[in-house]
Amino acid sequence: MGPLALIIAGIAAWLWWTGKLRRITGRDGMAIGMGVIGAMLLAKGKPLIGLAPMIMTGVYALWRLRTPTITRPADPVSLDITEARAILGVDENADPDAIRAAHRRLISLTHPDRGGTEALARKVNAARDVLLRHYTEKQVPPERD
Repeated sequence: MGPLALIIAGIAAWLWWTGKLRRITGRDGMAIGMGVIGAMLLAKGKPLIGLAPMIMTGVYALWRLRTPTITRPADPVSLDITEARAILGVDENADPDAIRAAHRRLISLTHPDRGGTEALARKVNAARDVLLRHYTEKQVPPERD
């Protein structure tokens, strides 16, 4: 009973660690719990009681695999240069190293893994991209004929 539960918990932890369970819903968690309970009851020698949660978990897993998940399209973030500077907190004369340093400082606070939101992290990344692109365009000398 114990080793089987540890194996199932280990698989769930591995799936979460690799990111396959990153978007787990409440229903998914309940199905995993029902599967663990059913496996423990089957391991205890109670097949009539343990078979029902295992069947329900299997049916839910098949339903979940057939039902496509709804994904929202990534909304492109369009910023002008003044907004990008305001977001990163850099001045007009900032070089790429200062832009990257400001980005690292800000993204460490706003990253979704650290409690921020995906939208905010996307905006910070877009601000960095806009400023770096503007800096490289500003540095390219015009072509002469």
